[in-house]
Amino acid sequence: MGDPRGFSDARWYAVRPAANRKPATYRCPLCDELLPALSAHQLVVPEGDAQRRRHAHTACVLAARRAGRLPLRDEVEPRRPGLLARLLGRG
Repeated sequence: MGDPRGFSDARWYAVRPAANRKPATYRCPLCDELLPALSAHQLVVPEGDAQRRRHAHTACVLAARRAGRLPLRDEVEPRRPGLLARLLGRG
């Protein structure tokens, strides 16, 4: 599968259910198969770059997550403790 936009080169991904209901057919970047129009699926955004977002089958996203190939931001770049935690010496 070609990856001219660098989808698979990302260090982390944001994943959410796709809310768009436009009648468009996409190609899943994880299995390279067609994703039928209006089917339930996920939106996957590499490193928060909306220009590289892709639509993927829910089953493909779950399988890639289980295999460790689709790390989320919090798994790669844990969030810093909030201001209150830092002030209380917990971070």
